[in-house]
Amino acid sequence: MSYGHEPDLVFVSARLPTRLMSLAPFQDSITGTRPGRVDQNGEVLVDHFPLLGLRLTTPRLELRLPSPEELAALAESAAEGVHDPEVMPFLVPWTDRPPAEVARSVIQNHWLQLGAWEPEKWSLQLAVFHAGAAVGLQRISARDLRITREVNTGSWLGRRHQGQGIGTEMRAAVLHLAFAGLDAEEATSAALADNHASYAVSRKLGYRPDGFERRVVRGTMAVDARLRLSRADWDRHRTTPVTIEDLEPCLPMLGLPAS
Repeated sequence: MSYGHEPDLVFVSARLPTRLMSLAPFQDSITGTRPGRVDQNGEVLVDHFPLLGLRLTTPRLELRLPSPEELAALAESAAEGVHDPEVMPFLVPWTDRPPAEVARSVIQNHWLQLGAWEPEKWSLQLAVFHAGAAVGLQRISARDLRITREVNTGSWLGRRHQGQGIGTEMRAAVLHLAFAGLDAEEATSAALADNHASYAVSRKLGYRPDGFERRVVRGTMAVDARLRLSRADWDRHRTTPVTIEDLEPCLPMLGLPAS
């Protein structure tokens, strides 16, 4: 089973506008601490888009923005399947499409979120790497973070990588980013009623119930359970060591002042 739906994202199948696609061809492979092409002034892409240098590491995982080749591998992982086809864990049933369209939607959505980035409203979709392979995607998003001090998370994990604790570890990584790195006060998530894997991860990390909503998924009514994690509950339940690299230059892009 996948781990959490994406309540505020739209997976697209149409061609992206040129202004959003323009970012994609220039995202080179990430190596060292200064990824990207060198321009005529000696600058590299990470100097202009510092999120390319942001990394989260746990004992088994690395979370960061993917290179084009890694994005292709991530898309292929999604196309191979992220949940039982008989059950839909996402509000937007993007995985119901043929495999080629599922893969394309992952790539297009990645470019869309980067191209639409604003400090007041952003969605950071980090590829999750285990043993060097792209195995899933972990999202953390926020609106007016400087004022609300609240983030939201969602994710998916390739089906053949499930059942190994990776879903818990990747969510723990972005929660550490939120609370330790971005000084958030609360984190929210949500899961449809039959998404037992997502509930298990949330319980393990200390989330509390935060109400329910009736939604429509695949033409039928579905109960969407909201979950909320306070800073105090996160601190009591955290057990995964996380390292954050190169966050400081990213803070203005995340709507926060540089420290």
